Formats: sequence, structure tokens, C-alpha cells
Amino acid sequence: MNMDFGTAQPYVDTAFELGLTYIPKLLLALITLIIGFWLIHRFTVGVNKLLSLRDVEATLSKFLVNFVNILFKILLIISVAGMVGIETTSFIAMLGAIGLGVGMALQGSLGNLAGGILILFFKPYRVGDVIEVQGHTGRVREIHIFNTILITYDNQKIIIPNGIISNDSIKNLFSEPTRRIDITFGISYGDDIRHVKQVLRDVIDADARILKEPSYDILVSAHADSAIEITTRTWVESNNFWPVHFALYENVKIAFDQAGITIPFPQRDVHMSQNP
Repeated sequence: MNMDFGTAQPYVDTAFELGLTYIPKLLLALITLIIGFWLIHRFTVGVNKLLSLRDVEATLSKFLVNFVNILFKILLIISVAGMVGIETTSFIAMLGAIGLGVGMALQGSLGNLAGGILILFFKPYRVGDVIEVQGHTGRVREIHIFNTILITYDNQKIIIPNGIISNDSIKNLFSEPTRRIDITFGISYGDDIRHVKQVLRDVIDADARILKEPSYDILVSAHADSAIEITTRTWVESNNFWPVHFALYENVKIAFDQAGITIPFPQRDVHMSQNP
């Protein structure tokens, strides 16, 4: 079927008008898209360098860079779509509805995400620290954006959601360079307190791991039911806390035995009577 030029002219004119209308917009949109992607790339590289200079945790830094990168690319695509005449209002509304639905469905996960960001940004603890949280004590093996992994002293793995941690009190046991060891020993009421204190001084002075400054204290802390309680307060480097803690118990017991100092223990007298 043949179509003469006069019949095809209106279609040619329409196509020409559409070309004049949309081709410049498409070219401008394409140029904007290319330049926009390049600028976003440069911007995210700059954000990554800034976070590195601020010593932000690698996990948080990667998350923030990816989030900024995706957010800006979405905004760029919406803007470019508007440039070529695509209606974006309904598209934005649809994205908002999807975001609301996802947010309601992932409330717990979003709470953990927010907690992870706070932990990684403010750094109440770092990988390698020993912390006590939610009734668990262990060394921090990994900090993820949603949870923290602890390894306990008996080598159990504990995974705790960051949302719970960020809303709980955290005890960082060895974050400071030094720690104080408080130990209470019981002696008999018949023992000479001055002699006992001298024996304790000898034990403490013999351990080179115990710091001279701050100086240690030896104090009578209580008159208990069956013993006089004497408390020692010694300072050590944090990495020596547990070795010195256990060594003091052992060395004091040996020294007390050699000095004839009695460590009382609960006793009960039982009187038996016979019926006549």
C-alpha cells in the first residue's frame, strides 16, 4: 500500500516538532545525568576522606558513604526525569509510601541501625575492649551496623543488637590505662592488726606489677561477726588486672600461713543432749 507525500506530511511535521521539543531536553538530561554522576562520585570520595581524617569507624564510614551515594543518585534521577517532562509527583509519593511501609515493618531493625550509628560515631567501646552490657561480659570481637559480637572469657560468642546496647549502661572494664584492685581479707579478732598490715605491705611491695603511684591503701573496713575485715586497694596497669588480682589472693594466704595469721571461717557449735 503506497502513501503519497501529501498524506505523510502531517506525520513528518509532528515527528519534527516532537524532535525539536524533546531532543534538546533529552540531550540536556543526558548531560545532566553524566555530570551529576561524576559530581556525586567526587562528593562521596570527599566524604570518605573526611570521615577517614575524623577517625570514623570503617563500618560506619562505609555505610554513610553508600547512603549518601544512593540518596543523591535517586534525587538526580528524579530531577532528570522531571527535565524530560515525566511527572514525578506521583513517583515521589509512591516512594514515600514505600518508605513508610518499610519503616513500620522494620522498626526493630531501624532501632538497631540507629544504635549502631551512635556506637560507631561516639565510640563508647572499640574492637578489643572488654565490656559489660546486658548482663554479659566479654571482649568485643566485631562491631556491625546492626549488632555487636562479644567473646566471653570461656570463649562463648554473644551477639547483642545495637539498639539494646545504645539504650543500656555500658561498663568498659579496661578503657583506662590503670585500674584499682580492691580485695578484702578477714583476720581473727585475736590477731595483731599492725602485724597483719605489715605482712600485707610486704606482699604488695614484692609484686613489681603493682604501681607505686598512685600509692596503695590498707584499711580496716569492717568488724564482721567472726572476723576483722582488712581491705587492700592497689593500682595496676589494666592488662595486669586479673593476673595481680588472683596472685594477691594466693600470696596473701601463703604469707598469712607463714606469719601465723588466722583467716576465720564460719563455725557452728552443735550441742546434743540426751533425754533422760
